[in-house]
Amino acid sequence: MPKSMLDTRYSDPSAEAVPWGVVAERLERAGVYWITTVRDSGRPHITPLIGVWLGDAMLFCTGGQEQKARNLAGNPAVALTTGTDALDRGIDVVVEGDAVVLRDEEALRVAAEAWAAKYGETWRFEVRDGAFHHADGGAADVYRVAPRVVFAFGKDPYSQNRYTF
Repeated sequence: MPKSMLDTRYSDPSAEAVPWGVVAERLERAGVYWITTVRDSGRPHITPLIGVWLGDAMLFCTGGQEQKARNLAGNPAVALTTGTDALDRGIDVVVEGDAVVLRDEEALRVAAEAWAAKYGETWRFEVRDGAFHHADGGAADVYRVAPRVVFAFGKDPYSQNRYTF
């Protein structure tokens, strides 16, 4: 269980810390995440993707030729965000950590089942050679991000919460 802290400097006086279970559930249920990686030039690269919160880490996949994969080869630091564009309800979540390629085939099979359960048969992957393979012939590496820190931004009332691992 992560250590949590409500930052009262940026929270409504009536706010209470968002329980970690609520944040973890939001990470599990989200359909789309936004990932920020860092280009060789130091500029950020941000793109939407799908992924799964599995156990205690965020997983996502990408082809080796994609910009985010090229960025991660030089700098594994990432931020993954999800939430809602509503101003007065919901929770926005930011996961910060380092993305590490997952090669263990048993762990990849568990991840592949999680993808199919969450997103349907369109996103069913075959696991071989330490990667995901799609029916269309494409291959993707799977990355695991064990959070270093997670932020949750509550909106009713406004709160800023920090969870450290």
